[in-house]
Amino acid sequence: MEPITYSTSRVVLRELAVDDVEAVHAVYGDPKATEYLSFEPRSREQVEGIVRRSMASAAEEPRTEYALAVTVPSGELIGFARLAMDPHQPQAATIGFALNPAYWGQGYGTETVRALMGLAFDRLGLHRLWAARSPANKASHRTLVRAGMTEEGRIRGHVHVRGSWRDSITYSVLAEEWQPER
Repeated sequence: MEPITYSTSRVVLRELAVDDVEAVHAVYGDPKATEYLSFEPRSREQVEGIVRRSMASAAEEPRTEYALAVTVPSGELIGFARLAMDPHQPQAATIGFALNPAYWGQGYGTETVRALMGLAFDRLGLHRLWAARSPANKASHRTLVRAGMTEEGRIRGHVHVRGSWRDSITYSVLAEEWQPER
């Protein structure tokens, strides 16, 4: 396995390590950070399991998931990003991310999505990426559009979370639409 590192001017995506559990838990254990995600806040033990599974999936051949730390150039982990290959379309993947709320509203979300696009199109040679968000998460809409994705539509009753079904709004970007940083 060749470890993945992908950098933009403001963020670095890198493989997760056991030492990242506390920083990932600061995101995945935070009710504010997970309010619009498809799961409730995670315990430290659950996050440790996620990090360990992510590390194990990095060694699989062929690799079907890229669960990565989102860091700033200084190395501080500010979030978690995921690119998962579509098992039915080998040239397509879905992406998602979550950032520590201390970094919201500063462009790091857009930069994270752009880094995932760069990884997908520049490194992995994919054709299509898609993402989904909660209809209530207006900030995610702005982030995905700013990053270059196009809103596609609504999947009704898509996610069961916090005791009820929730719709998802979907977005996509194609390789020919990708415009890397200059």
